[in-house]
Amino acid sequence: MAVDRFPIEEGHVMMFARAIGDDNPIYHDREYAASTECEGIVAPPTFVQSSNQFDPDYTMRPRTGQAWFGSGRTPTGAGKDPRGGGRRLGGGLHAEQRFEYHRHPRVGDVLTATKRPGKAWEKQGRRSGKLLFRETITEYRDQNGELVVTATGVGVSTERPVDRD
Repeated sequence: MAVDRFPIEEGHVMMFARAIGDDNPIYHDREYAASTECEGIVAPPTFVQSSNQFDPDYTMRPRTGQAWFGSGRTPTGAGKDPRGGGRRLGGGLHAEQRFEYHRHPRVGDVLTATKRPGKAWEKQGRRSGKLLFRETITEYRDQNGELVVTATGVGVSTERPVDRD
């Protein structure tokens, strides 16, 4: 899965910073930001995660006429995958996210996001069989092909639904 075009726009950076409660002027004040070593408005940490909204196949976004996978109306952590494809889910969650910044993402950058699998490992769980851990590595490159951010997410799923006592 990849995002071909993720433009970093000034208004989006400002709204993201406000949404996370960060009022640092480097995220919204052009004059102030130009006087810093960054020389302009930069995106806050974790901003690159919003690139998911530019991915037409992003599974967590609601779709008109379809049941939403993340609605909370019914349990989605176990059983048949409501997105189709015949997959069975033992249960899973997003366990970790980390970012390596090669430089600050800046307003005006147009990033491309490319995902690839990382490491995978198992641990024995107490109530759900094996715990299966998988990394997904997303590389964000700018319009010149230079690496800007490397994001590593870790998901964990269970071998079977949790035994209820």
